[in-house]
Amino acid sequence: MNINNKDYSKKFIIIMVLAVIMCLLMFFLPETIFNEPIKKVDLLSDVRSAAPTVEEDDYTKWIAHDEYTNNDRNNNENIPDPLLQDSMKASAQDLQTPQPPQPPQPPQPQLTPEQMLNVDIEDFSSDRRGLRHFFAALNNANNMQRPVRIAFLGDSFIEGDIMVADFRQQMQSRFGGNGVGFIPIESVVAQYRPTIKQSANGWKSYSIIKNSKQKYVLSGMLFEPQSGTASVNFQTTDMFPSLQEVTTLKFIYSANNQAEMLLKQGEETFAYILPEESTGVTQYELKGTFRQGTLQFRNAQGLKAIGIALEDNKGVVVDNFSLRGNSGIIMTNLDAVTCRNFQEIRPYDLIILQYGLNIVSDSVRNYTWYGKQMVKVVEHIRKCFPGADVMIMGVSDRSHKRNGEYRTMPGVPALLKAQRQTAQDTGVTFWSVFAAMGGQNSMIKYVKSNWASKDYTHLNFRGGKEVANALYNALLKEKELYDSE
Repeated sequence: MNINNKDYSKKFIIIMVLAVIMCLLMFFLPETIFNEPIKKVDLLSDVRSAAPTVEEDDYTKWIAHDEYTNNDRNNNENIPDPLLQDSMKASAQDLQTPQPPQPPQPPQPQLTPEQMLNVDIEDFSSDRRGLRHFFAALNNANNMQRPVRIAFLGDSFIEGDIMVADFRQQMQSRFGGNGVGFIPIESVVAQYRPTIKQSANGWKSYSIIKNSKQKYVLSGMLFEPQSGTASVNFQTTDMFPSLQEVTTLKFIYSANNQAEMLLKQGEETFAYILPEESTGVTQYELKGTFRQGTLQFRNAQGLKAIGIALEDNKGVVVDNFSLRGNSGIIMTNLDAVTCRNFQEIRPYDLIILQYGLNIVSDSVRNYTWYGKQMVKVVEHIRKCFPGADVMIMGVSDRSHKRNGEYRTMPGVPALLKAQRQTAQDTGVTFWSVFAAMGGQNSMIKYVKSNWASKDYTHLNFRGGKEVANALYNALLKEKELYDSE
């Protein structure tokens, strides 16, 4: 019997070495082959820590230390305190908000270069007068018994009043008005919002993102006292002259069982019995001079608060209804009846939809599904706020790192195309933040200029000012066309 005594250990070692070399070579494959994304092989993927989507240290520094400058001030405004660590992590997670599963779709046709860089407002209404109600209100501002109101609905891109603060200042400087407008009872960004100082105690909050059973209006938030007492503190700021002092303080609520409201200003205290809510939303208005104060609520069981408003009853009011992590789709859950009641006591002339940052992804090249969902949102907003004009803001530029360089995410132009199509399908106006920033790879320029965070996603206040100026100029140009007809 012959026994084969050959030693195969050397061949085995050679085969193993070749296999390891092949796997290592596969790790260094290019990002794409024939424009198709390639997933690299990583032998250590099971033991590596997942890298955060946002550079957390840079994001915290942006929130805590961003310096705000404008032509009317000689000194810089420092954002007060950093967000709590868990709030910062939550914002990082917002950038990874998963979209609903969709069947495979072919890539969308791209916008033309002219469309990609168009900084003007595009009007897709049937008569090309999609902002006629808003412009008519501006032209009649001195004769109305209320201010012209603009609402920004958006995500973390505008939270803390980034961009909105400068747009508000431009509009109030041109058309009059004072005050920051609407303020939610509590806010996760209260610590670094430079346009108002606020704090609250004793409240339980509800969000449209986590609890859809409540009857929400534009803010997407509701607040109930945890016991029979609760309070709200406010103080205006000198970021802009129009923010320093207002003539009305309004408390807005949607349910009440005759709670008592105390206003404390310095050594003085004023007491009020809040009327029972009877129409879905009530606005209790105090007139005077307001810079700071504390609202205390007693016997407040059954009270459902929406927020307060600091403003004048003339000129322009710009409300910021940002909600971190909101893709926009969930706004179809706004309660139509409650919103119409809200519109009666607090009418809006223009509603601007700023969404998309939580949707754009490396792996998605077709956002037709998102556009169709946003068509439903626009239709619902119109149902909730009859008479208000609607504008869709196209997504901003956002960069990712490939082969050691930052470049515009391929999904950004695709999402921009879907958002523009939504405006066409619904007959509303459209304006592109992407174009206003400068188009392809503009986020890189913003980061190098210290106008944006190093997460290559969020603008800071200096970058927000650039976009605000572009939007203001686009609106004035469109208004000139309207006035000339």
